Parts: sequence; C-alpha cells; structure tokens
Amino acid sequence: MRKPLNRIMIIGQPGSGKSTLARKLGDITGLPVVHIDTIHWMPGWQERPHAEKTRLCEEVHARDQWIFEGGHSITWPSRVARADMIIALDIPLRIRAWRVFWRIIKHYGQTRPDLPPNCPERFNWEFIMWIWNTRNTARKNLIATFNRAPDDKIKHLLASPSEVRVFIADMKKAAT
Repeated sequence: MRKPLNRIMIIGQPGSGKSTLARKLGDITGLPVVHIDTIHWMPGWQERPHAEKTRLCEEVHARDQWIFEGGHSITWPSRVARADMIIALDIPLRIRAWRVFWRIIKHYGQTRPDLPPNCPERFNWEFIMWIWNTRNTARKNLIATFNRAPDDKIKHLLASPSEVRVFIADMKKAAT
C-alpha cells in the first residue's frame, strides 16, 4: 500500500513550469501550495534578507502538508528530508527561455499569482542574464539534489512538457 502524499517538493530552473505544476497538483491533491517567490520577494520587488528566507522555508518544511515549489537551494536538504515526493523539472533552456519571455508578455505590468503584492511582471535584463549564467551550475545542483534523495522518496525527473502532461494525467487518475 502506498503511503499518503502530504509533502511534495518541486524544483527546476526558471521557466521550467514549477508554479504551474504546483497549482495543478494542488488542485488534484488538495494540498496547500507554497511558491518560493512569495518567500524570496517582499512587496515591491524587495528581496527578503537571506536568513529570513531560510527561516521562512524551514517554517514551511515543518508543516504537515505542502506542495513547495522553487529554490533557495540551501534549504533543499531539509526539504528533501521532509518530502514524500520530489519532482525535478529538467526542461531544456530553449523551452524555458521561451516560457519566461511569454510570461513577461502575458503578465506585463500585472502581479502573477505566485508573487507577493505589488510585484508587477517586467522585463529584467539581470534576471535574463542570471538564467543564462546559471544554466549549467543550477542544472547540476538540481540533478545532484534529485539523485541524492533517499530511495524511500517517490521521485520523478521530468525532462519535457509531454512528460509533465503524462505525470499530471497519472496523478489525476490516481486521485480518482
């Protein structure tokens, strides 16, 4: 018999679909969804101090139930330890770049649901360069974290949008 899913960890690079997957899994499972951007940013695009981000992540990890998507990778080991399921989205850069570009256009001037208030979408050259500059190191960290997760965890490494769609369909079937 499969143990119940109470805590799902989703990691991936920008534009990989973490927030969208988290919302869909939240709808399927009824688990509360936490987006890292609501911890990383304060209203008005003010970055939260590092120690405070760590503390807030640890508070989420301590909860009985969550779907927690996103970074602050210094806290990933404790998130892995608490998670029942770990999902790593290893989506190619060309797809992620297009998604980030489309997200900017689609939400320009508006605050997305996975951001704190008063954080309207904008073109941010620094963020684009960060995606480019960390494309290899961030992927290496993502894969290493996934591979280090203990064998008693349910693990899914999804490398394409079609794999994500199949995963969501399977989760829907399992929930019925």
